[in-house]
Amino acid sequence: MEQVAAGITQLRIQRFVNLYFVEAGEPGEWVLIDTGLPGSEETIKKAAAKLFGAESKPKAIFLTHGHLDHAGSALALAEYWQVPIHAHALELPFLTGRAVYPPADPTVGGSLAFVSRFFPPQSFQFDGHVQALAPDLHEPPFMPGWQCIHVPGHAPGQVAFFRHEDATLLGADAFATTEHDSVPAVLLGIPRISRAGTPFNTNWQQTWQSVAKLAHLRPNAIACGHGPVMRGPHLADQLLELSTHFPIPKQGRYVHHPARTDENGVEYLPPAPADTLPVQLALVGGVAALVATAVWWWSSHHRRVRTTQHEWAL
Repeated sequence: MEQVAAGITQLRIQRFVNLYFVEAGEPGEWVLIDTGLPGSEETIKKAAAKLFGAESKPKAIFLTHGHLDHAGSALALAEYWQVPIHAHALELPFLTGRAVYPPADPTVGGSLAFVSRFFPPQSFQFDGHVQALAPDLHEPPFMPGWQCIHVPGHAPGQVAFFRHEDATLLGADAFATTEHDSVPAVLLGIPRISRAGTPFNTNWQQTWQSVAKLAHLRPNAIACGHGPVMRGPHLADQLLELSTHFPIPKQGRYVHHPARTDENGVEYLPPAPADTLPVQLALVGGVAALVATAVWWWSSHHRRVRTTQHEWAL
């Protein structure tokens, strides 16, 4: 665990995704922001007990968005602690089993895009546990002094949290504090302000605008869904640089035609471009099979020739 700023602790789950314990309200009160991957609940409960005591529980669970690596343990924790889950209204279709998120785009390029081919469809059933969180609240429930900011693009109802008192930003997946397109960089936690979630960004114009909105806040401490904690006055300029020269990919399913969503889920999906990797893998597999067959035939033929020669010698 690492302290982000006063009263804010980051917990990294499986070296890949972050969640946050935030002290808020009266002394001893706190909230949990995001819940990591499925099966992370025991790790989270142990960390909470270490921070706040074995009998402590949060006032609420807040989800920056409903992707698998952020909402994976939300239901288990909400049922254990008997607390509500809060998420933006545009996330509710995907958190109540009414819709599935737009599929990842493996054709956009990068190592994260490569592995996104193997990610399962993303949807949860939190009905009866999740409540709608109004966008751009100056003070969300149980979080005095914080602002909840709608930052779509990566997910329709993604939100970030900003504390004006000390310019601390919890940026969700609007951007990352590591090179998110590189799986090794994410696992190693190499610090860098960068684009986040490339194969999962389904509206690139909104993604860009969300980064620009957060850059305008000029944060002094940043902690995102992926990457290490970063602090210092230089961060504001780095985030502004990212927003000024935001790297929209040259190719990909959602680059020129975004997915459209509404309060009911997905309204429109652009056609999926041809994914050539399966064909390439099939060709490689075919060539490998031919080579293996040729080697087997040559070895068998060579053994037969040697056997015949031996028989003649006798």
